[in-house]
Formats: sequence, C-alpha cells, structure tokens
Amino acid sequence: MKALILVGGYGTRLRPLTLTKPKPLVEFCNKPMVLHQIEALAQAGVTHVILAVSYLSDMLQRDMEVEAKRLNIKITLSQETEPLGTAGPLALAHNQLQGDIDPFFVLNSDVICEFPFADMIKFHKSHQCEGTICITKVEEPSKYGVVVYAQDTGAIERFVEKPR
Repeated sequence: MKALILVGGYGTRLRPLTLTKPKPLVEFCNKPMVLHQIEALAQAGVTHVILAVSYLSDMLQRDMEVEAKRLNIKITLSQETEPLGTAGPLALAHNQLQGDIDPFFVLNSDVICEFPFADMIKFHKSHQCEGTICITKVEEPSKYGVVVYAQDTGAIERFVEKPR
C-alpha cells in the first residue's frame, strides 16, 4: 500500500524555525512532524511513502533515507518545481501511485493526530467507494475548512474554506 504526503509548503507561519529547515522536519514532541505520520502509516501496512516536496527538498531526502531504512519501507520524492496547490501534487505523483489496485492515503504533512488508518482502510473497502476522507468536528470551524456532507449517506456535498 502507498501514501502521498504533501510536504511542499514553505512553513511561513513557523518562521524563523523554517528558514533553515522544511516544516515537515520541525520537531513536535521531539520528533519531526512528518515522522509521526510515516511511522503510523508503516504500522498500518503502508510500504511506500511518496513525499510531494518543494522547499528544501534535499534536506528532506537525506533525513528520509535514514528513516526508510529504519522502518523498512520505501520513501520517494515527487518534486514540485512550482506551487501546485493541494490537488496538483497528486497529479504530479500519478506515475508513482499507478500500478497498484490497493487504495492509497493522501495526507497534509502538518496534521498531527492519531489517524485511524486501519479503520479507514476497512471502511473504504467495505463501502467500495471512489474515495474516503477522514474528518473531525472542531469547536471553532472558522479557523479550518469544513466538509458539508449528506447525513444519511455520508456523501460529500461541498467544502467550505474557513467559514465566518
């Protein structure tokens, strides 16, 4: 199974920490942010992680080579030459994601939580749908994007970015 992690941002809100290192390598609880995700993905059975990179990608590549060996997984980079937004990196990594009938994960690198990866795989396969998205309720939705979905089917109707 594969996973694509979007790590191409500049981390401007974390400056000065991100002036010399990419945001995914900034430590959270004594571990690079992206490593929390990669370890959880490996535990869920992911064997190939693709990092959609841009800013300071050479540093990411160096660090991830070590982690790939330690976790016994494959980690490759998909290099953005210009900012491609959220869906662009998915299209760019298309060739690396092809050829596998298993579902794959797509994550933003700056979300740290206990993703229920195994439950998501089970849910996705049992519903035989095109895609499955993990969402959660928050107290203050104006700081986040909101997913509007049909209560009876769970089908996504639209996304609202930071509602007022």
